[in-house]
Amino acid sequence: MIRNAIEKDGFAIIPVFLALEEVDHLLEGTSGCSARRSRAGVRHALSMSSVATLAQQPNVLGLARAVLGATAFPFRATLFDKSAVSNWLVVWHQDIALPLRQRHEVPGWGPWSVKDGVPYAHAPAAVLSQVLALRVHLDDSTADNGPLRVLPATHTMGVLGDDRIHELAAQMMPVVCLVPAGGILAMRPLLIHSSSKSQTKTDRRVLHIEYAASSSIAAPLSLAET
Repeated sequence: MIRNAIEKDGFAIIPVFLALEEVDHLLEGTSGCSARRSRAGVRHALSMSSVATLAQQPNVLGLARAVLGATAFPFRATLFDKSAVSNWLVVWHQDIALPLRQRHEVPGWGPWSVKDGVPYAHAPAAVLSQVLALRVHLDDSTADNGPLRVLPATHTMGVLGDDRIHELAAQMMPVVCLVPAGGILAMRPLLIHSSSKSQTKTDRRVLHIEYAASSSIAAPLSLAET
């Protein structure tokens, strides 16, 4: 059922997935680490042992593999930490840049950039369709603390330019994704999404773990695990 929802709409919400004790353990593991933090949180969070353990946890990995297949594996994690102290908005967009081990000029890939020493390139739609993000909520995501908003089924439209994204955002009714702590939002990277600034003093921390169907994406390119 989850797989069908993701195929149709590009996302699915599982409101109860992790026990609150597991959430508390994650909060402890991520707050005390020495990983480099930006205003929005931690970019390459698989370096945290608690995050890497969660990404390989059988029930979490099993959810990704139910959608992507038996060889799916985690390759990137990001900890988003929106609060009264660190608050921001994200305009409507698709997630199209992937971390790679080395730069190779391959048709359909690019432009390139470097983030924290890791090369990134915009990927083609065929590759991005083999990626799934699991957004593990460490706090309740409410209507007031800057929740994710999505435009259903836009993941089927390929990689879109900014003008087309803005056009669709003006035409379509967004879905506001309210997820309690311990819940998971599964989504495709090509799903158009955004979030507003938080209007409260409550935290909205989300662990965004991305999985790929296979490490073989477009030889000689290979995904970096970050």
